[in-house]
Order: sequence, then C-alpha cells, then structure tokens
Amino acid sequence: MVLLIHHPVSPQARKIRAVMAEKKMLFILKEEEPWKLSDDVYKLNPAGELPIFLSDGVVVSGNYAITEYLEETSTEIPLIKGDAKQRAEIRRLTEWFDQKFYREVYRNIVSEKIQKRFAQGLAPDSKILKVGLNNLNFHLEYIDWLLERRKYLAGDELTLADLTAAAHLSIIDYLGDVPWEMYRNAKIWYSKIKSRPCFKEILKDNIRGVLPAKHYANLDF
Repeated sequence: MVLLIHHPVSPQARKIRAVMAEKKMLFILKEEEPWKLSDDVYKLNPAGELPIFLSDGVVVSGNYAITEYLEETSTEIPLIKGDAKQRAEIRRLTEWFDQKFYREVYRNIVSEKIQKRFAQGLAPDSKILKVGLNNLNFHLEYIDWLLERRKYLAGDELTLADLTAAAHLSIIDYLGDVPWEMYRNAKIWYSKIKSRPCFKEILKDNIRGVLPAKHYANLDF
C-alpha cells in the first residue's frame, strides 16, 4: 500500500500526487493540516513538513527526496528525462517553482489568505497580497516567454517541471488570483496540464472553509 500524507493547500504535496498519478501508481491519501500537525507527522518527519510518502515500510519525506525516489523506483514513465543538459533544465525549473515561486508568490498569497486565517485567526495583509500578486505577474511572464519557444516548460515533452509549476499555480487559481486572460501561452499550457488524468483528482480538492473560483475545475476555463 502506498500512502501519501498531504494537505490540499500544499503545492509540494499536489506535485507528488500528480507525479504518482502520471506514473499510474495507486495510492491513498491522509490529510494533515500544515498549521496543526499531529505527533505522528513529527515521528515520520522531524522537520514537520508535508508531504510524507509511505510504502511497504519505506518512509520518504521531503518533496525532492520523494520525487527522486519515485523516478528511481518507477522508471516506466520518467518525468526527468533526456540527456544531462535536458535533465538539468528540468531540475532547474522544478527548483524555480518549488523555491522562487513558493517564496515570492505562494507565501505572499496563499499563506496570507489561508494559513494565516486558520493558524492565527487573522485577516490577510493587503500590502503583502499586493506584493504576491505583482510577483505572480513576473512569473507568468516568464512562463509565457518559455512557452513561446517550447511546447512545455522544459522542452517538447511533459516533465516534472510542468507538474511542479501547475501544482503551485493550481492553488493560486483555486483562490481566483491568476490573471489568465493576460497570458495566452500560459493559459493554453495550463489547460493542457489540468486536462491530464493526473490532475483529475487534484481539481476535486476542496480547502475547508474556502470556496474555489468558479472556473477552477473547468478544463476550458
């Protein structure tokens, strides 16, 4: 049995879910609130971070470690592919979204709108939200630029980079904060990603206490 401890608001968890589904793996989910983790989570991952992957006595924590583990143990459908240069580009873009996008956009929008509300009972700071939304436009411009030159973010085939970026954007989109109409290439690309079977269950996610944008699960926006 494969178990993933996750939360719908975690982009790293969404990425791992998409990776496992793309690799046609069967798994079940256990939800934990990031702002109120149980003792069991700390026993499995002393860092106290989601997601956590468990399979037949194997415990892997940390989204990079889980990704590499899945690539090494489920090789039929690789998501880090190509020659050394291509694999480096996939990893570069994966890191871009997991670190730069997460720091500049996610923390300023999702952490303010959701985690601050449920963890501290506070309203979001409009100044911080504005910073996040401005940064979001910068990242969407970069995605648009990449997609003028490539079919997918890292090249002509779907890779881990696409699933990582889509996982992060899907949470921002859930909140209705992505100005898709301003970024045609990004919009077409995201429509392709969320139309894939691996995103089917993710688009059914509901964050308790927060309604999704009306277009969130609409494959044609």
